[in-house]
Amino acid sequence: MTDATTTVKKTIEQAAAATVEAQKAQTEQFKAGAEQFQAKGTQALRDGMEKTSASIAEMTAQSKQNLEALTASAAAAQKGAEALSAQALNYGKTSWEHGVAAAQTISQARSIQELIELQTNFAKSAMETYLSEVTKMTETLTGSVKDSFKPINERVTASVEKFQAAR
Repeated sequence: MTDATTTVKKTIEQAAAATVEAQKAQTEQFKAGAEQFQAKGTQALRDGMEKTSASIAEMTAQSKQNLEALTASAAAAQKGAEALSAQALNYGKTSWEHGVAAAQTISQARSIQELIELQTNFAKSAMETYLSEVTKMTETLTGSVKDSFKPINERVTASVEKFQAAR
């Protein structure tokens, strides 16, 4: 072979070897990039799953707290209704007893003037007692409503604060 042919052959072999090496380097580079992409994708998936799991746990806790607030609210409302019922029953009983006693007293009146005075005193006393009982029942009802809404208001406040903090 001639020197020119040998030189061309060596040049071709060197170019082929360089191409093979370049191809190997590109394959390794591609493989490294693919592995890095896969690792980042896997990490992103893990992070997403962890955040989703944490969100679900938080939602479950919020739901539990909301249910507890509703239960506490219902219990407070029931307690208030029982208190109002007891007050009404007590007032009814007392009012009946006073009415019977007043009727007995009025029936023993000796004159029309005395009858009118006894009736007026009974009516005045009955009205004062009634107004006093209505005031007590209003206070009980107001307290009951306040106590009933307190757990719900606390949950709403906590939720609003949580949403504002998340901004």
